[in-house]
Amino acid sequence: MLGLKKGTVQVVPYHPEWSTLFSHERCVLSHCLGNLVSDIQHVGSTAVPGLAAKPIIDIAVAVTSLAVIPLCRQPLGALGYIDRGDAGTEGGYLFVKESTPNVRTHHIHVVTQDDPQWNNYLRFRDLLRADDALRTTYAELKYALLIRFAQDRKAYTAAKEEFLHSVFRKMESESVISDAKEGAR
Repeated sequence: MLGLKKGTVQVVPYHPEWSTLFSHERCVLSHCLGNLVSDIQHVGSTAVPGLAAKPIIDIAVAVTSLAVIPLCRQPLGALGYIDRGDAGTEGGYLFVKESTPNVRTHHIHVVTQDDPQWNNYLRFRDLLRADDALRTTYAELKYALLIRFAQDRKAYTAAKEEFLHSVFRKMESESVISDAKEGAR
């Protein structure tokens, strides 16, 4: 199952097919965008085996500079992606794909590879993959917020912010400690 009506929230159990759907889309994007991009990664909850998620494939696309983003518009449009512009605090420049009008199946977040958001996408995904307790806590939060915000995706996303910020703060402090240990060797 893939796709979610614009503005609504649905959280479903993990589906192994999400990985396959991403792999297919990655091949299509790689062919279409070629050397405009430096990396394409599956991010968000659908990239984490065992984690409940909104049934939308999130894809982070790294570019070498912001000047490349306008060059991505036409090829992505040819693939059916809709240009949604700057995503603000959600990160990057957003393109969405819909299976039918207002039913979104894919989100592409285009960011520069040196943007902290690129690392946040990858580190958060990898941490959720590695930490069973964190993955469980995050899933429980999502289901609790679903009850409150099923018809308001913006409020649902905003309500997850404090949890996400706390995880990012923890990742930063662990990174500083790790760097200090490396420097002491």
